[in-house]
Amino acid sequence: MPQTISTTLSPEGSLEVLSQHEVNRLRDTSSSGLHDLLRRCALAILNSDNMTDDGLAVMEAYRDFDIEVLQEDRGLRLKISNAPIEAFVDGKMIRGIRELLSSVVRDVVYVYNEIQTHPRFDLSTGEGTTNAVFHILRKAGALQPSLDPSLVVCWGGHSISREEYDYTKRVGYHLGLRELDICTGCGPGAMKGPMKGANVAHVKQRRSHGRYLGISEPGIIAAESPNPIVNELVIMPDIEKRLEAFVRVGHGIVVFPGGVGTAEEILYLLGILLHPDNKDIPFPVIFTGPASSADYFKRIDEFLAYTLGDAARERYRIIIDDPTSVAKAMRLGIDEVAEFRRTHQDAFYYNWRLNIDRNFQEPFAADHAAMAGLELHRNQPTHELAANLRRAFSGIVAGNVKEPGIRAIEAHGPFRLHAEPDLMSRLDELLTSFVEQGRMKLPGSHYEPCYTLG
Repeated sequence: MPQTISTTLSPEGSLEVLSQHEVNRLRDTSSSGLHDLLRRCALAILNSDNMTDDGLAVMEAYRDFDIEVLQEDRGLRLKISNAPIEAFVDGKMIRGIRELLSSVVRDVVYVYNEIQTHPRFDLSTGEGTTNAVFHILRKAGALQPSLDPSLVVCWGGHSISREEYDYTKRVGYHLGLRELDICTGCGPGAMKGPMKGANVAHVKQRRSHGRYLGISEPGIIAAESPNPIVNELVIMPDIEKRLEAFVRVGHGIVVFPGGVGTAEEILYLLGILLHPDNKDIPFPVIFTGPASSADYFKRIDEFLAYTLGDAARERYRIIIDDPTSVAKAMRLGIDEVAEFRRTHQDAFYYNWRLNIDRNFQEPFAADHAAMAGLELHRNQPTHELAANLRRAFSGIVAGNVKEPGIRAIEAHGPFRLHAEPDLMSRLDELLTSFVEQGRMKLPGSHYEPCYTLG
């Protein structure tokens, strides 16, 4: 069993006082309570120094871990039992981890009490969903009206080679030198590298308030625990709202090499940008990696051209092995975004104008029936095919790293995907290349496919 420690401490950072009703919900261990959700997310924060991408394995390794919110006269206290010892130094919890832990409590409480059960948010509509995403980000302090556009969203895999990781740091460094901030999925690999590089550059530029925003969701945070550079954390209620948060707050996107999760993000983004209503909205997108990643992006580019058409290629640039050019192009692209929003009197801090089709907002529960029922053929509008492919990749991510998905695979076998023959062949080639390149699991881990194609 791993070494653990127990303690009671005060929250750190943005957590406000809670009502007795909210505290009771956090303690409730029933199916309608929030305790299990809080426990899983809190353990992910405290386990951030342990390299694993298996959410189920984390929960089993620390099955005696618990967190309890105590309401005392002088405010809240968090009672932590059997937490990973790596979260502490000389018996005291590391301050950054304490801040992120408070963020988890804040978001779990707010999403349930003010979003999911509040009549003013109709999550069955596009407008209601976008408004909910706005309010969650605002509650977390992630919307900063006084700042000019500077937030670069960086996507890429948690399972990447050392060469690719070092490259993400160099890109982050050059972005930071141009006084750009970083937003990622908050985990390791291509999510950590850009933050680390930008952090060094911000110190050189004497930029004392650099932003390293991490956006996660409960299903994936255990597999992609926040890296130590993250100084702002937001837990969105599901993957679809997480993806929407990225494109609403980000001013440009850099995509590094990754696996199915990165492919899911790319399909989500391009499916949105190809919508006719978004045709004239500037949004810089750059795919980049070291020279050894050229084949990876060639395969991605060919798959996108086949499934989404040549119009998709017009919405992104591929720059190989040139961090400086990536940063210069992104700086120019974000300057264009700023000018566009000034001209149209749009907010700098939230992209209200972007039209997101309902197919990209509806939560997708990845079970065997849903995966088998996906319509994977080209006899449908491009944005609908993009949405269905996005769901297919999302299901594979769930089967790879999310606790419910892993349990479903253990109980019923691999997910089965059905597609038209040519598309099936292209999909098989792409997924096989991810497996061969070790992009499905952390380096050194054995990968057993959670899907079959037929």
